[in-house]
Amino acid sequence: MPPTPDPERPEATEDEEPWLSSAEVAKLWPVRKDWLPTAAHLADVRVRRFGGESRGTWGAEPTFYHFHPGDVRRATVAIAEGRVDIPSELRTDTTVGRRREFWGTLSARVAGTLLLAAVVGSLLMLLYVGFFLLTVE
Repeated sequence: MPPTPDPERPEATEDEEPWLSSAEVAKLWPVRKDWLPTAAHLADVRVRRFGGESRGTWGAEPTFYHFHPGDVRRATVAIAEGRVDIPSELRTDTTVGRRREFWGTLSARVAGTLLLAAVVGSLLMLLYVGFFLLTVE
C-alpha cells in the first residue's frame, strides 16, 4: 500500500529534497524538541513555519516547523563539533537540559492530574447536593 502524503509537510519540487520535520531533526540534534526552532536560528538553518494562526477565544492552531535538509546536515556537523553555541538547558546531552525536561514534564502531569481531580470532585459534589435536595422534604 503506498504511503499517504503528510498534509503538514511542504511539497517538494522535483529537483529539491523534501524538507525535514521536527521529529526527523530531533533525531539528529541533541536539542529538546520544543527548542528546535531556536537551535536552528542559532545554527543559521532555514525554517518553514506552518500553522499557529489565532483561533480567537480558542487559542491558536498548532505550529509545525520544517527544516532545510542541506542546512540541517551542515548544522549537525557544527553542533557535534561545538561550533554552534546552544545553551545547555536546551540540550538533551547535558544534565541541566535533562533535568529541565524532566521537571517540565512532571509539572505538566501534576497540573493535569490536579485539574482532573478538581473536575471530578466538583461533579461528585453537584451530584451529592442534587441528591440531598431531592431527598429533603
